[in-house]
Amino acid sequence: MRIDIISIFPEYFAPLEISLLGKARRAGILDTRVHDLRGWTHDRHNTVDDTPYGGGPGMVMKPGPWGEALDAVAPAPAAPRLVVPTPSGRPFTQSTAAELASEPWLLFACGRYEGIDSRVMAEARGRMPVDEVSLGDFVLAGGEVAVLVMIEAISRLLPGVLGNAASVSDDSFAPGAMESLLEGPVYTKPPVWRDRAVPEVLLSGNHGAIARWRRDEALRRTARHRPELLERLDPAALDARDREVLAEFPGHGEDVAH
Repeated sequence: MRIDIISIFPEYFAPLEISLLGKARRAGILDTRVHDLRGWTHDRHNTVDDTPYGGGPGMVMKPGPWGEALDAVAPAPAAPRLVVPTPSGRPFTQSTAAELASEPWLLFACGRYEGIDSRVMAEARGRMPVDEVSLGDFVLAGGEVAVLVMIEAISRLLPGVLGNAASVSDDSFAPGAMESLLEGPVYTKPPVWRDRAVPEVLLSGNHGAIARWRRDEALRRTARHRPELLERLDPAALDARDREVLAEFPGHGEDVAH
């Protein structure tokens, strides 16, 4: 997969050189290229922003540098999928990550200040798919950190990036993974640490009992921390034990369990 990133802070993307992403780049699975937006400015101050029309606080990123940058990075007829992080975009979810992981070429535009002049995205839509996405109901100083999050979420779904492909299918929120329940607690050696023992069932070798325990704990954690996710469960798919576990949380699992 090819990934291009346009930002006024290209140094922000040094983490692409380390851990799984760095290994994927060196293995040729990821071809990531970072571009400095200021390279498409034409004044001695490399200005990329100006005051908003209509007044108001903050600054808006100018269309000129962005238009030239997109033309240079993806000259027609090239048509990558343009991804723009913004609080006003659609939510970025695991399903979004899987959707974007199927693309051969992604181009990320990192906005700053009050955002990018809206004409840039309107013009880009005439020649490439454009996705405006949000990590959540909060505001960041810029799009760089959001792009790093999205690239990691997307890249780990690519074949060969993770050492164990089964890790992806077991993720919380993975499509079809326990109906989007949160993943339960995990443990490793030693079996006892600071007088706290690993749950005995995990040491039993009984794979059926272990699977049941993991599902029980996933149901419990979801009920405690993200009860709204329980609404996605299909009541017809719940067995008697599922209903028993959900009954431990009055007011949360009742609509699903009964």
